Amino acid sequence: MSLKIFNTLSGEKEDFVPLTPGEVRMYVCGVTVYDSSHIGHARSLLTFDTIYRYLKFSGYRVQFVRNFTDVDDKIINKANDQKSSCETITDRYIDEFHRDAESLGLLAPSLEPRATVHIAEIIELIQKLEERQLAYRIDGDVFFSVPGFPGYGKLSRKRIEELEAGARVEIDERKKSPLDFALWKSSKAGEPSWESPWGPGRPGWHIECSAMSSKYLGQPFDIHGGGRDLMFPHHENEIAQSEGAFGLPLARYWMHNGLLTVNGEKMSKSLGNYFTIIYETIERIACSGINRQNTVADASLMSSFCQEMNDDFNTPRALALIFDEVRSLNRLLDAKQNDGIAERASALETMCEALGLLQDGPEAFFSRKKARWLRQQGFAEEEVQKAIAVRDEARMNKDWREADRIRNELLAKGIVVEDTRGGTTWKVR
Repeated sequence: MSLKIFNTLSGEKEDFVPLTPGEVRMYVCGVTVYDSSHIGHARSLLTFDTIYRYLKFSGYRVQFVRNFTDVDDKIINKANDQKSSCETITDRYIDEFHRDAESLGLLAPSLEPRATVHIAEIIELIQKLEERQLAYRIDGDVFFSVPGFPGYGKLSRKRIEELEAGARVEIDERKKSPLDFALWKSSKAGEPSWESPWGPGRPGWHIECSAMSSKYLGQPFDIHGGGRDLMFPHHENEIAQSEGAFGLPLARYWMHNGLLTVNGEKMSKSLGNYFTIIYETIERIACSGINRQNTVADASLMSSFCQEMNDDFNTPRALALIFDEVRSLNRLLDAKQNDGIAERASALETMCEALGLLQDGPEAFFSRKKARWLRQQGFAEEEVQKAIAVRDEARMNKDWREADRIRNELLAKGIVVEDTRGGTTWKVR
């Protein structure tokens, strides 16, 4: 099954055919760096990280650009409130963003351009729009003329005559139409500014993405993505700017992330526990003595996985397949039926790798989980080890009642004690 993508622009699921065979050029709108990232950002980041990984897994050479908006009213306001510079604010939150991205295990994009480094490209693009009579000047500001672009609304399926100025649309009585939006803003005292043909000022929010995407990916490019909340007006305005300036489509496939669900429930509810089970299964296989040298991933499992992911990156179904396989492997291990486990385990690890899961080995994962749990509970590891030592002594004395009491007491606190040939070990639920 070839890869199919739901294209917001057409409203249909389409076969994915890149402009250049074997290559994908993808642009995803990044964050405005005036504050810490939140879970909504994480959702979008993880969605497009998964898409990026699967495209690479499928053999494509991917040019992935994700920008930073580092000039904006919110940034200016925070800098003024903190009596700091905009650059200090944006550098701080870009550094924090990178730490967050590393914690989430995200692959770094090919490029992470900043708006303020592309002022020349932004000015050039605005001039093109002026030449095509799609932009007009008022008192040092430059606005895009929405009524002059016939295709406005085609992404969000909104009709110009039905649109009214709203929360996300800039309201300015000087504008010819309430839907017109700023391409260039004249700077007020104390604001960052750059010289331009219209006087000192700074770019509007929407124009930066048009300038940076066309510079690094050309026009048209393959995939443009972002959160569903960006569809209107941001992405709609990008289309108007870019296509108005160059007379070519901006992107062929538009993707907008929403909530990931499985059987109608948010994945975040139980995903952490599922990952723990996956790690435990891999650890069980490693300790089982099964020879996994030179094994090839089970072809049937890999085919099923690719079928799910090729259906518009159906991550919930791919994860469900992984979890089903984990349960099957555990049943086989319980029954000591080792035939085929090596190949199926290789498939499990390959599927997880394609999605960016289980990037650490079981030992590192469980070690971090223990440390986090101990911090949350206010326990010291020495306390746990002391209880285990007392239990071990009770077992040596065949005081099974005391040994069971200690085990149950630890279990009530979330600590699972396991007796192995190599001694007693523990983990957290």
